[in-house]
Amino acid sequence: MPRSKLFWIAILYFSSGFPFGLINNLLPAYLRAEGASLPFIGRLVSAVGLAWTFKFLWAWLVDRFATRKKWVIACQTGLTAVTLALVTADPVHAPAYLAVLLVALALLSATQDIAIDAYTIELLDEREMGPANGMRVTAYRVALIAAGGLVLSLAGLTNWTTAFVAGAAIMLLLTLITLRVPSRARTAVIQPVWQSFSEPLRRLFAQPGMWAGILFIITFKFGDFAMLPMVNPFWVDRGFSPQQIGVMTGTVGMLATIAGALTGGFLTARLGTFRALWMLGLVQALSNLGYYVASLLEPSLMVGYGAVIVEQFTAGLGTAAFLTFMMSICDKRYAAMQYALLSAAYGLGRTLVGYFSGDLAQNLGYSSYFLVTFALAFPAFALLPFVKRLKRNAVSVEENGSIA
Repeated sequence: MPRSKLFWIAILYFSSGFPFGLINNLLPAYLRAEGASLPFIGRLVSAVGLAWTFKFLWAWLVDRFATRKKWVIACQTGLTAVTLALVTADPVHAPAYLAVLLVALALLSATQDIAIDAYTIELLDEREMGPANGMRVTAYRVALIAAGGLVLSLAGLTNWTTAFVAGAAIMLLLTLITLRVPSRARTAVIQPVWQSFSEPLRRLFAQPGMWAGILFIITFKFGDFAMLPMVNPFWVDRGFSPQQIGVMTGTVGMLATIAGALTGGFLTARLGTFRALWMLGLVQALSNLGYYVASLLEPSLMVGYGAVIVEQFTAGLGTAAFLTFMMSICDKRYAAMQYALLSAAYGLGRTLVGYFSGDLAQNLGYSSYFLVTFALAFPAFALLPFVKRLKRNAVSVEENGSIA
């Protein structure tokens, strides 16, 4: 595929991942360092994550009005302003104000994701999706590391105010770069407002087996979603400093992420989407065991590096195949709405298990909790035979010309 496509996909998905990383990676460490309890962290992060779960409710607006690029730029501008406003937050004495800022950050980030996903689906042919999703996962994960690793390290070296200002500066730079993203002419689907919402859903669920597909999307990342909110608090409680956590995830983790995502994209193209979901998904489940082992051993940077390498590499492998599957069953005319619904189902899984993560980790202890998250990775595989049938039906419908 043209290198220019890969470049812009990398830019857009870095911009997509960075605010998500601020919420899910940086903020838990910040809140824990400020004295917040594990249940409070788990509930706040999961509640804010509802923006991604319900983003399909307004995704039809992105299909109906303006261009994908204009939506992205507007959201990035808002994200810059809200990230800067975090400087004025006080999680101890004014938690409600912090919650309002996080909700605004999440809503803007989720809307940006809607527009970026739709732009990408329009940009790519299906044969380009495997390698493109390898680059996409790489850029997204690097953004998570930048937010939860490099910016976190900066907080340790200086203070949290400097870290939030740096985060806002990064979002401003991304906004300026996005101004150069190639515009894509498109004809908006003009229809009554209710049909703008209902027609994409009708076409999506007309595919036999779609309900199994939705359940698969919800559960595929259960193990990772349960683990994510507790990882940085775990390192904090193990006695690691913000600098150590940042370097561990921002250097070694970055290399593992790049290797896993690019390898996953290559293997998805070679194996085909369905076989890649089986094989890479099973390998992905291993990531949680690294944190289980780390919780049993004495605190050690070497052990921490090992856990991060396993988690980042295997997560990249599985996600490349998973995203290719979701993209391939979307109608390009309704890409914003349909992909938003599919990714909202994906986000629902994160909210369902993440909400209870702090309570379970506190009651079970980190070791037992990480074993539970490992077990949660497996229910999705019972749905794969139905997912295979859905993929075949989707291809058949496209070949018959029923989906534009």
